[in-house]
Amino acid sequence: MQDIEEFAGVRLGPGSLYGAITRLEERGLIRPLSSDSRTRPYELTSAGRTVLQSVVSEMRALVDEVTSRLSRAPRVVLQRSGS
Repeated sequence: MQDIEEFAGVRLGPGSLYGAITRLEERGLIRPLSSDSRTRPYELTSAGRTVLQSVVSEMRALVDEVTSRLSRAPRVVLQRSGS
């Protein structure tokens, strides 16, 4: 939870995080690794890596499209009217 908060700026509750981990594991996208510590590490499976690469590719395409549209969009100036 701390790692996610540090890199993404989002604070997840235990229910959200552990629910997501359970779903990823059930879908075969991650697998637990053995550990002697209290924390339980996971790794991506090959299927998980494939899905992640696909999602990242889709996100890049979306960013490229939005960037293209922004460069073509006319400049808009918003003004607040006085009350």
